[in-house]
Parts: sequence; structure tokens; C-alpha cells
Amino acid sequence: MIASVFFDVGETIVDESREYGTWADWLGVPRHTFSAVFGAVIARGLDYRETFQVFQPGFDLAKERERRTAAGQPEHFSEDDLYLDTRPCLATLREMGVQVGLAGNQTARAETILRALDLPVDVIGTSDGWGVEKPSAAFFDRVVAEAGCRADQVLYVGDRLDNDIRPAQEAGIATALIRRGPWGYILDDRAISERCLFRLDSLADLPELVRKHNESVA
Repeated sequence: MIASVFFDVGETIVDESREYGTWADWLGVPRHTFSAVFGAVIARGLDYRETFQVFQPGFDLAKERERRTAAGQPEHFSEDDLYLDTRPCLATLREMGVQVGLAGNQTARAETILRALDLPVDVIGTSDGWGVEKPSAAFFDRVVAEAGCRADQVLYVGDRLDNDIRPAQEAGIATALIRRGPWGYILDDRAISERCLFRLDSLADLPELVRKHNESVA
């Protein structure tokens, strides 16, 4: 049975379109150009951070975040950036008695924002807070530890086959792939996606899928 469901953050529960748009503005390039290069970088199997190098060789993301903050343009997202199916999905899972967590590669500032949103979750973990980031096996070991149950009783929901789904499966965690955001549409590896317990187009479907699964194995 699934006792705990953990969600990735970016492009799983949070729409990052606006935030990446502000990075295009910061770099002084058209937003559609930034998006096109971003997609090309992902399609080539590169780290998304290579996008910044195309426009500004030697770009240091951590330092630029500090510069943006000093300029009064810090990293930011709000309730308006949550996908509309996020809050209802999290709340319904909790009402079902399932533990709900968030665990993603996010900054300390992003963690503060997530906590301020007062989402219906039991655990919030970030790479900055945990000191380890995906796709490291240690990240998913931490997810299991936070869940407090066996790995095969945990479901990890994410949009990326490379950073979310594959390493979670290698850790013995059940997975759900949601098809949205650039990675959800660009990356394709059937050997990985077909091992997912669920494949989703919306989080709205997830609580009922979890309920039916748990009933079938009870």
C-alpha cells in the first residue's frame, strides 16, 4: 500500500514559467528565445543551467541569485504560481490518511516561500535544507527516512525522468510521472516511464488512483 506521497516542486506543483521569464529579463534576452534555448539544452540531455552559459559564458547561478536579491528582484513564486490542481490533490490525499510531503531541488529561499504558502503537507524538504540534491541516491534515502515507512510504500511524483523518476525507482520507491513543464514533454525513455505506477496529465487524478491501488492490495 502507498502510505506516503512525496512531490517534486518545480513543474510538478509549481508552474515556473514566470520565474524563468524573469531570468530572461535579467539576462536581457527575449523570453521566447530563452525558452527555445532552454528546451534545446534539455533535449540534448544537458543540465538546464547550461542555458545561462549560452547567453552569458561563466554565468554563476548562485551569485546571480544574490545579485538579483540585492537589486530587489529575488527569486519568487506565490499562490498564483501553483498549478490549480495542486492544493486540492494534497488536501484530498491527507484526508485519505496518506502522509504528504514535498521534496525537490530548491533553494533555502524557496523553502521559506513553500512554508509560507501553508500547503496541506506533513513534510517539506529541499536540497539546500537537506544538503543533498537529486538525482543523488542520498536524496531519495532521505525521502524514505522522512516518510518513516518502507521505500515500496512511498510514491514519488515528478515531471523529470532523469532527476525524479529514474533515481526514485533505483531507490525502490514507486513513481508517478506527470507530463507537464518542459521536461515532461521533451524527455522520453519508455524503459523508465513504463515502470511508473501511474502516468498523469493532472494531479487531480492522483488521489483516486492511490485509493484504488490501496484497495486492490489491501
